[in-house]
Amino acid sequence: MEFVAKSDDLTTSKTHCLAVGVFTNRRLSAAAARIDRKTRGLIKRVLHNGDIKGNVGQTLVLQSPPGIAAERILLVGLGGHTEVAAPDFQRAIAAAARTINASASTNVVSALAEVEIAGADLAENIELQVIGFDRGSYRFGEFKAGRGSNASVIRRVTINADKTAVDAVRDAIKVGKAIAGGIRFARDLGNRPANHCTPTYLAECALEMGKQHNSLKVKVLDQAQMEKLGMGALLSVARGSRQPPKLIVMQYHGADAKQAPIALVGKGVTFDSGGISIKPAAAMDEMKFDMCGAASVFGVMQALVELALPINVVGVVPATENLPDGNATKPGDVVQTMSGKTVEILNTDAEGRLILCDALTYCREFNPDVVIDIATLTGACVVALGHHASGLMCADDALANALLAAGNATFDRAWRLPLWDDYQKELDSNFADMANVGSRHGGAITAACFLARFTTDLRWAHLDIAGSAWISGKDKGATGRPVPLLLEYLRQRAAV
Repeated sequence: MEFVAKSDDLTTSKTHCLAVGVFTNRRLSAAAARIDRKTRGLIKRVLHNGDIKGNVGQTLVLQSPPGIAAERILLVGLGGHTEVAAPDFQRAIAAAARTINASASTNVVSALAEVEIAGADLAENIELQVIGFDRGSYRFGEFKAGRGSNASVIRRVTINADKTAVDAVRDAIKVGKAIAGGIRFARDLGNRPANHCTPTYLAECALEMGKQHNSLKVKVLDQAQMEKLGMGALLSVARGSRQPPKLIVMQYHGADAKQAPIALVGKGVTFDSGGISIKPAAAMDEMKFDMCGAASVFGVMQALVELALPINVVGVVPATENLPDGNATKPGDVVQTMSGKTVEILNTDAEGRLILCDALTYCREFNPDVVIDIATLTGACVVALGHHASGLMCADDALANALLAAGNATFDRAWRLPLWDDYQKELDSNFADMANVGSRHGGAITAACFLARFTTDLRWAHLDIAGSAWISGKDKGATGRPVPLLLEYLRQRAAV
């Protein structure tokens, strides 16, 4: 999808679709009011008749409007306030994109740059539009008849703005496209079926990214190299799979080499059957999404090279399948981690923390300033927070607050859960330094407590995205979260 900035007379713009904003109580945006006058009151009549209320996300297409050059007018509901909340605005844009796609319009002129967004400036308005149009147009049809159906029907979006602001709009479009591209990449990886998206496939994606971008250095560790490093926990998860595990390392260099990097560690279980502790059959197909933490790291790294942020970031992805097999790890087995600590594996379906603990230990090689792991780690987090918020566990108040603020700014919200030592006793084992699971109570927290044992000397945060990384039901698919949160955090760090 192409985005361009122009300053044209909306009444003479030749386009398949002209998008203007309307509010509740029959109020019109400035652009909608101008178009209403040119169309002899068409928009006001539609509002008066109740065809659209103006609620956030409501849309209505008006065909062949008189008096203007556009073939269609799209009315986009923005709610009841003159200043629109940022998440409501992005939701309205995504709804507009879905409606435009359904109308078979391949090009659209957006007159929504004039909309006032609470706490946001023009650049943020444009970023939200680009991200919203891309999100609303997203489809994953690679494996359906007629390949190539991933493409949006919308080919070109022209954002209309005052002539004095066109250059600023162009700059904001570039930023929005980078962020939207990162989200889309993460969604594509998450949605890709597990027989195609294997650990080797992820490694190949990383290597290809490294070839395309000089600022990105990529290396991939194979099983023999991980064995040499002593990654017994990670390799214990891979024992039941015929797909070889990979440890993928992506180093983005955007600042002086002396600057300590921020490390992002993404859980990359490309399919999780639960292993010997096998999961129920219902909805097990969704366990292809168990690598959405890894997908978010890929999405962030891609956006970083496009944004060229002045910051150093290293992305580490431990990638494997978790399957039952005669060689698979069994409940009661004891393994030794890269740190030297031993783990009694009581449940092979608590595998994410096993691959992450070795990856977190490996991160010390880069002397990171901050380490953030991202993982679809526990069903307990879904029980606690549902699907709206990611779970955040972090002992460092400054780091936690920065991540929470980034989530609030992008409506990719997280909620902080405790990480108290009181929970650590749940992981006591009679046969090893620790068990890999505690009781059913506070499962998201005890999972984080397990990881905390491998990060005692690091500024570390844990994001449990089990509830936010994908949607179930008729709209099943990956969301691309928490790419927006992470990118906003990195942008703020780069600005400092």
